[in-house]
Amino acid sequence: MYNINRRKFLGLFGCTCCSLILPSCSTVPITERKQLTIIPESKINQQAAVAYEQFRNKAKLINEGSQLKEIREIGKKIEIAVSAFFNMENKTDPTKNFDWDYVLVDNDKMVNAWCMPGGKIAVYTGLLKITKNTDALSIVMGHEIAHAVAKHSVERASQAMTINLGTTVADIFLGGAINRTRNTIGRNTGMDIFQIGIFNPFGRKQETEADYLGLIFSSLAGYDIRESVKLWERMAAKKKGKEPPAFLSTHPSSQKRIGNLKNWINEVIIKYPPIKA
Repeated sequence: MYNINRRKFLGLFGCTCCSLILPSCSTVPITERKQLTIIPESKINQQAAVAYEQFRNKAKLINEGSQLKEIREIGKKIEIAVSAFFNMENKTDPTKNFDWDYVLVDNDKMVNAWCMPGGKIAVYTGLLKITKNTDALSIVMGHEIAHAVAKHSVERASQAMTINLGTTVADIFLGGAINRTRNTIGRNTGMDIFQIGIFNPFGRKQETEADYLGLIFSSLAGYDIRESVKLWERMAAKKKGKEPPAFLSTHPSSQKRIGNLKNWINEVIIKYPPIKA
């Protein structure tokens, strides 16, 4: 059996990881934040398309009516505005390979919306009771579309893969100390130190980025983004007393979001006015 000391192994492992990771960095459109994208976007999109079809077949969908029409109209305006913006900037359109689709889910108890990679978007009827108007709905849809544009799902999967690989190798040389510590704290507190210390802060960073990009997309599509503050004030009232401490959540608090939006609105209105496609 070939023997290698720890220092040499870590040196070789470090070089291998760097060769894998460095070419796999990309940049989030507009914010220009560097992100890790080891897993191909095409693979994530294919998996999302399969999951989306399964969801469509099982969910209780509303297939006609003014609410669905409004969702599709907002989505189409944002689609066109995003593509037009990147074309005007002579930059690659991150949505060029998206296969857009929109569904309205009949569930008044669910105050939610999501966008799968590749442009598959669902809005729940419970959310419409909070948005109340087209401008506010555009803020939510812009936010969800921003997750897909920024490849947040690709980034999360890549980060998880890297962390799992890194901790496995490190644990070999630490005699399992990382996993023992993680398990001990988990048993004693019911909390995962990786979730709290790594994944939750990372999730909050992505959510904040999606808030910012979503505001831009809504503005480019011609909606009144000042409604975003009123929307999150209504969200805060809905969640009053139910929001977990920030460090336990993958999302910023409602008050943090409101503060961010107030700081961004004037800048976004000036820098990203409506596009006449």
